[in-house]
Amino acid sequence: MHSYAAVLRTPHALSTFGAALLGRLSYGTVSLSLALAAKDASGSLAVAGTALALFGATSVVLSPVRAALVDRYGPRRALVPMAVVYAALLTAFALVTRDHPGAGAGTSAVTLGALAVCAGACTPPLGPTMRTLWSQLMPDRGMLQRAYSLDGVAEELLLVAGPLLVGVLVAYAEPAAGVAVSAALVLVGTVAFALSPVPFPVRRGSARRERTTRTRPRGLGQPVLAAAGVGLCLGGLDLLAIAFTERQHQPGAVAWVLAALSAGSAVGGLAYGAVSWRSAARPRLALICAALGAALAAAGLAPNVYALGAAAAVAGLFVAPALTTAYLIADEAAAPDARTQAGAWVNTALNAGISGGTALVGVLVGRLPLFLCFVLVAVPALVCAAVTLHGKIHRKRH
Repeated sequence: MHSYAAVLRTPHALSTFGAALLGRLSYGTVSLSLALAAKDASGSLAVAGTALALFGATSVVLSPVRAALVDRYGPRRALVPMAVVYAALLTAFALVTRDHPGAGAGTSAVTLGALAVCAGACTPPLGPTMRTLWSQLMPDRGMLQRAYSLDGVAEELLLVAGPLLVGVLVAYAEPAAGVAVSAALVLVGTVAFALSPVPFPVRRGSARRERTTRTRPRGLGQPVLAAAGVGLCLGGLDLLAIAFTERQHQPGAVAWVLAALSAGSAVGGLAYGAVSWRSAARPRLALICAALGAALAAAGLAPNVYALGAAAAVAGLFVAPALTTAYLIADEAAAPDARTQAGAWVNTALNAGISGGTALVGVLVGRLPLFLCFVLVAVPALVCAAVTLHGKIHRKRH
């Protein structure tokens, strides 16, 4: 049985993955940095929140478009220009938000919003592109599963490490420094990543009809639905953890609850990737989503923050496996020259789900009992499992 060490010993895997992680660390630092810098420059939390929302929305909505450009032209011709423009826009954001002592000094909200929108539109799709290169590096499906699991766990850790890095930076410098560091990380990491010698499946052919047909990945319904469901669960759980710990008069404990979720996801992802599964990926994804939903519903019964942390860790065990399986199914469904776009649709569904889950729970948490909110947060994962299993049974009968 292949190990994670074998994955990294594959020629060019470690250097390519390392470069991608360096660039992707920027995605762990940029959101908090943008928010802090915008708040520092404008003196308004509302302006900071709006700028961050515009950045996130533009980045998520246009992700499949940017991924299609990578599929069409390859990482060097598509990713590098994106990274250069993206880093330049972040640098501009850092420059217009520096040296403002506080409220009233104010950089224009329009300027901040415009820069945030433009930067979000140019975000390089490093995650989907790395997963495409994993499929080139790992022709064996068992090795690819391990590579995707390792990738998912590393990304989870980067999202935890990123805010910690920003916290260190703002302790010694103004918030704009975090934005500038994010720009440097993504530029250096993307350029190093794009120089990888791993062959990238670039789409070719001059016929417009052929290009149009081949860039529409098929069979993505289940993985996209699953990713959206997982995102809705995660976005809702973040807010519910805050509400729960506040009602327990332990607001500081929310960090430990969310850390338990991340730790559970890391453990679950590594364990899942190490198993050579004999069952098909699609029914397996349905069962993982059902388990995630059940764990989240049970979390609503937690009597205290310690029990909630334990429940979050159990729920986390199914997060990385669900996403790993979704990416595997998307990779199998896509044509070799449309894998980046397929992965980007799954990634877009996840991020959109997180935003939607946060917004939905924000509306419900003050109107419904907390236990019922936990049950509602579990529903998307359970619905995804039910829809998939119903479709499987229906196909068997017909």
